Amino acid sequence: MPELPEVETVMRGLAAVLEGHRIVEAEVRRPDLRFPFPAGLARRIEGRRVLSFRRRAKYMLMRLDGGESLLIHLGMSGRMVARRVGEAPVPRTGPQGAASDARGHNAPPEAHEHLVLATDHGWRVGFVDPRRFGSVDVVATAEEDGHRFLADLGPEPLDAAFTPAVLSAALEGKRTPIKAALLDQKVVAGLGNIYVCEALFRAGISPRRLASTVPGARAARLVPAIRAVLAESIGAGGSSLRDYVRADGEVGRFQEKFAVYGREGEPCPDCPGAPRCGGIARVVQSGRSTFFCPRRQR
Repeated sequence: MPELPEVETVMRGLAAVLEGHRIVEAEVRRPDLRFPFPAGLARRIEGRRVLSFRRRAKYMLMRLDGGESLLIHLGMSGRMVARRVGEAPVPRTGPQGAASDARGHNAPPEAHEHLVLATDHGWRVGFVDPRRFGSVDVVATAEEDGHRFLADLGPEPLDAAFTPAVLSAALEGKRTPIKAALLDQKVVAGLGNIYVCEALFRAGISPRRLASTVPGARAARLVPAIRAVLAESIGAGGSSLRDYVRADGEVGRFQEKFAVYGREGEPCPDCPGAPRCGGIARVVQSGRSTFFCPRRQR
C-alpha cells in the first residue's frame, strides 16, 4: 500500500498539473471501488475548477470551487496517471534501471482505469486500480476533518505539532510493541510498514520494545527519525516496490536507500564491526514483516 511519502508525491504531481484548471469532462467507468462511487459523481465535478490539494495521512483531498473536495485513497494498488491528451507513449526504466512495461505520462489509456478527468488545458488524469481497494468520496471542504475516514486520525508526523511530548502522551500505558503502536493511525497518521521499520532503525529502538517504554528519551530520538525518513523519501519520489508510480508514470527511488526494509540477512549498515554483525533480521508482527538489526536496536 502506498504510504505517506508516496501519497504526498502523487498529490504534488497532481497539483502541478491540475491546480487552477477546470475539469471539463469526468467519466466514471464502474459503480464502485472498495466503496460505491458517490451518486452523480461525474456531474458533481464537471465544470469545477481545482483550487488546491491537501494530504491527510494516506488520503488526498482535491479542493474544488463550489465548496466541495474529492477525497481519494489509493488503496493497495491504486495510482493516478496524468498525461497530455493525444501524445505518444514515453518509455521509462524501472527501479533498478531495467526496462519497464509501465508507461510514462503520455501513455495510452490504461487497463483498470475507473475514473477519468479531462481538463481545460489538455490533460487527462485517470485513477487506475487493478485490485479495487481504493476509494473516492466527496466531502464539503469546510468539513473535511469530520469525514468518517479522517475524524479519528492522529497528528501528521511532518507537522510541527507532532513533538516528542505528543508522541510520549499517545504511547503512555500501551502494552503493544512500538511497531504496532506506530502503525495505529490514531497514534500518528500516515505511517506504514516500510517507514516504521526505517525510522525505528534510525532511532535505535527495537520494534519489539513495549510502546509504554518509549516515552521520554526514546521518543525524543524517534520523532526526528520519523521526520527525516519521511522527508528523504518524499525527496526521492517515494518507494516503488510493487504497483506504486508517480503521477507522471515514473518510479520512486527511496527503496535504493533502505537501511533494513527487505534486507533480511544482509549486514547492518550502521553496526560497529559490520563484517561480524549477525545481519538484518526479519520477524512477523501482526501478520507483517518487520526488519531490524537486533544488535543496534534495543
